[in-house]
Amino acid sequence: MYEALGNQYVVSRTIYSENIFKAENEKVHRHHKTFLDHLRIFFGCSKEKAKKIAFTFFPIISWLPMYQVREWILSDIVSGVSTGLVAVLQGLAFALLVNVTPDYGLYAAFFPVIIYFFFGTSKHISVGPFPVLSLMVGTAVLRLVPDNSIDNPASGNLTDSEINEKRIIVAASVTVLAGIFQLALGLLQVGFIVIYLSDALISGFTTAAAIHVLVSQLKFIFGLQIGSPSGPLSSFYVLRDVFTNITKTNIADLVASIIIMVVVFVVKEINDRYKSKIPIPIPIEVIMTVIATGVSYAFDFQNTYKVSIVGKLQEGFQPPQAPSLSVFQECVADGFSIGIVGFAVAYSVAKVYSVKHDYVINGNQELVAFGLSNIFGGCFKGFAASTSLSRSAVQESTGGKTQVAGLLSALIVMIVTLAIGFLLEPLQKSVLGALVIINLKGMLMQFNEIPILFRKDKYDCLVWVVSFLGAVLLGLDLGLAAGVGFELLTVIFRAQFPKCSQMANIGGTDIYRNRKDYSNIYEQHGIKIFRCPSPIFFANIDFFKDKLVAAVNFNPLRVLRKRNKALRKIKKLISKGELQISPKGIISTSANQYESEEELDNNSIEELDQPINISDMPFVIDWNSDLANRLKVPKIDMHSLIIDFGAVSFLDMSGMKGLKAIFKDFIKIDVDVYIAGIDDNLLEKLEKCGFFDDDITTSIIFLTIHDAVLSILEKKNLDTFVKLKEDKVQTFIFLKLVTTRKAIINEVVFAQNHTSTVR
Repeated sequence: MYEALGNQYVVSRTIYSENIFKAENEKVHRHHKTFLDHLRIFFGCSKEKAKKIAFTFFPIISWLPMYQVREWILSDIVSGVSTGLVAVLQGLAFALLVNVTPDYGLYAAFFPVIIYFFFGTSKHISVGPFPVLSLMVGTAVLRLVPDNSIDNPASGNLTDSEINEKRIIVAASVTVLAGIFQLALGLLQVGFIVIYLSDALISGFTTAAAIHVLVSQLKFIFGLQIGSPSGPLSSFYVLRDVFTNITKTNIADLVASIIIMVVVFVVKEINDRYKSKIPIPIPIEVIMTVIATGVSYAFDFQNTYKVSIVGKLQEGFQPPQAPSLSVFQECVADGFSIGIVGFAVAYSVAKVYSVKHDYVINGNQELVAFGLSNIFGGCFKGFAASTSLSRSAVQESTGGKTQVAGLLSALIVMIVTLAIGFLLEPLQKSVLGALVIINLKGMLMQFNEIPILFRKDKYDCLVWVVSFLGAVLLGLDLGLAAGVGFELLTVIFRAQFPKCSQMANIGGTDIYRNRKDYSNIYEQHGIKIFRCPSPIFFANIDFFKDKLVAAVNFNPLRVLRKRNKALRKIKKLISKGELQISPKGIISTSANQYESEEELDNNSIEELDQPINISDMPFVIDWNSDLANRLKVPKIDMHSLIIDFGAVSFLDMSGMKGLKAIFKDFIKIDVDVYIAGIDDNLLEKLEKCGFFDDDITTSIIFLTIHDAVLSILEKKNLDTFVKLKEDKVQTFIFLKLVTTRKAIINEVVFAQNHTSTVR
């Protein structure tokens, strides 16, 4: 019965144990699907299922017929042109990170966009090169095809064109391999794998990648001819070479880079600050690139100042080429990490825009879309594609409505590739390097997350720092593995060492909280309530036992062994006639009032772990009183233990076995054990696995902590007379529980009745 009284409520119901609740409330029988049922459904065929599969794998057929041409086409055109111009520049710039000629960056900005148009589910992300992925591909490229120098004899003194051709093959093959991994994961419906890359890990990893990108572009900013080391500590080797050759800086490259970075930074800040007043962001990157190209051509920077320029761009697209199987064998780890990171970044950005614009994206289909995009783009000599945060922001902020904007941006890239690419040939590489660096601002600003994470969650802060340091020191591939490994360790650590607590009652309510956190807490005498906010499994069952023992302040197994030792000694004294019962109590007539520890310990462990057997004793032993012959046994001040299972999500067999053992130890020393708030599925598992027996029955299960507490008090409230015979002494214990509105008072009245007749 429920009754509301103002801002209070009153509930009157039965005290529910699990058995009573099941008896009063019939549970609906549900058929749980077996593995064969799932297989039958998966391989079953129907018209509706075929339609669903078609709409899932080809999302274009669901949204394109609903395209509102009059309302959306103008916005998509403006967005597509703006995004396409940025994509051209970023494709050229990010090709430097892959260590291939800039024209191949245009392929990476074209082919993946076309495929994503048909298979992708996000309406706002701009697919194409991403600096982190470009650098990861470039790391694999440099490892397999190093620079042609004395320091790298593995290059075999190849010509620059031969080295470039080999690097293109490696970059394309690694991209295809990453696409194969993405496609396989998507078809297997395991898009959830991205959940193992937390926000803190991705943030720390991408920040470290931004550091690598920044360092790798310094040689273009300063116009230096230095190598491109790869592997652990590669960024430090680059910095060493930069500072060693700093006197050889090309002033024209340095000045052009500084001007580009300052102007682009200032205008981008203006775009961000006044974005509500500016209908279309100022395309400052395009403007500065056009100016820089014109100035370089007009003053012949290549010959006058010996600057490095983009050079001749190939007109048109090259025929597709099969990837190298030998590269596959050597770059499995690279391909997998590139595929996972590319999908994680793209999915996180797509999720932000889907929430903002209220539509649904499919993680598994996104994996399929990016997998096909990278496979197709790699076959046409492009490199790995994901999404760029800056391009996606341009596409969304300029009014892009659907994937049509992305398709139009690809057409801009195609026009540049086929017709006007030659106009960019005089462009300095230092300008592209400056554009790359200035686009790292968003990722470098992630350093601000460290103090925020430190205040909110120190584990996440550690994940961020370890991911960052691992990627900076070990390289992106090993650094990602180190970050994921450490992240999983934090999860294991938190599950293995949960913050267990003792619960107590908030006065006058049915609410139970940590007894250390509140002042108006009430703890019922003789009842301990223990909470473990974690699964109980093989890794933390010993920790659970230790915490439980610490909470009750005694080890039940040790108490049991001490009692059995004392019981054996008492029986021995009785058999020798050294222990007699008198009207004044139990008297020891032994000359030796102390028993050596060696004699007490002269018992096998197996015998001492057995339940206490007092059936043949002439009297009942009060283990909390002083025993005869000065026998020492630990005293305990509790009769009931409640384990709060409200936060326990699962138990494995090791946890179940350990839990059952500790329960039996408490029961053997007359401490009743109860379980409260257990999940139905977990209870069902306990029943199936034979957890319950004659000692541990289902009657110990209660719906809530309060149900268990009230049941214990009701059980103790019965007036109990225990008749104890001690030869001439009959002892009666009268236990009466007095309940008031504010407190529960236990009154124990002890009376002794001496009889005149000795039996």
